[in-house]
Amino acid sequence: MPGAARLRELLDGGSTPQQAWELFDSLPAVPVTHIVGSRWRGAELDTGHPWAGVLVGSGWYGKQFDDADRVQPLLFAGPDKVVFPVDPRRAPLGLAGRVPLVTLRLARAALPLLRPVLRARAPRARLRDLEFRGKVGAAMVYDHLPIIDMFRWVDDDTLLGVMDLRGMTAPYFFTLRRDRAE
Repeated sequence: MPGAARLRELLDGGSTPQQAWELFDSLPAVPVTHIVGSRWRGAELDTGHPWAGVLVGSGWYGKQFDDADRVQPLLFAGPDKVVFPVDPRRAPLGLAGRVPLVTLRLARAALPLLRPVLRARAPRARLRDLEFRGKVGAAMVYDHLPIIDMFRWVDDDTLLGVMDLRGMTAPYFFTLRRDRAE
């Protein structure tokens, strides 16, 4: 699939926001029904965004789409490799890009201790088919934050996503790969 080859190029060599948008816009929309029932492993597409390295460095694992109304938007894993859902209201997203990566690595090391405080006890987002940039497809709407993540289909097991956060001026691109090991 040409989209998968282009994504590999951008992941390996870095990209600009314009290149990421071009790829995103070239990919087909993915309906919600094709992505539910799976846990997805996240990775970052580095476009020079201020958050570059922040989520991954802090232990971000990915997302869990049980069904359209039961979504965990933030899964994290500490050094003990235990994957758990984090309540986005408890994640200090406002600090992203403002603290050194070494601080985030220390926070990741402490995730096993912080797990009881950070853990989401209920779903914290929903999936809906929404129109974005001329196509109707899967979007994840956070319950308590002004964030919508839009997804496009790279292949059966890979999505390209972009975060739309109110007030964020640059797009934050990421990939999700279906976690077959869960």
